[in-house]
Amino acid sequence: MTASVYLRAAERRDAADLAILVDIASHGFATWLWHGAVMRGLKDTAMEQGRSRIRMDGEPGAWKDATLAEWDGEIAGVSIGYELDRSVRDIAAPHPAIRPLLDLQAEVIGSRFIDSLGVYRHHRGKGIGRALLAHEIDRAQGRQVSLITESHNDTALALYAANGFAEKARLEAVPLFEDSKRHEWVLLARNMT
Repeated sequence: MTASVYLRAAERRDAADLAILVDIASHGFATWLWHGAVMRGLKDTAMEQGRSRIRMDGEPGAWKDATLAEWDGEIAGVSIGYELDRSVRDIAAPHPAIRPLLDLQAEVIGSRFIDSLGVYRHHRGKGIGRALLAHEIDRAQGRQVSLITESHNDTALALYAANGFAEKARLEAVPLFEDSKRHEWVLLARNMT
């Protein structure tokens, strides 16, 4: 019998895997953001902060918005999606690097926004990312689906294009470090008809 992907709603107890997968999906952007809690003396590690944030009940992008993919009984990937409402316009960017992301999100208010989609490296190439993406599209129930990715993430851009997503806008990313790879944030949307 061959293994296959199994999707399930995340539970609060999955928060550690969720934090790792969110960081994988963001190519380290999440741990950079979470490291602020370490600098303020609130947490010992960025991952501890990520786990704490994901365990929260009322925050968009936390465990209640997550779907986990399992492969052969092991957590293999995650998608986190939610409805973008007007409150995104009221969010104060805690750092200039966040501002372009919020500005892009403001362009797709009312859509189902895929905040994160990530798969552990050793599980890639098995159709897990495609299954999670299809799940998020289904959850939109006919509404627009949107997401943001990096301009140099060719694998993600190809996956999204193959699933009907088209570029809606892009903004230059604020570099996190002096030697950061320069890129743009690309807003993609899939219009449902």
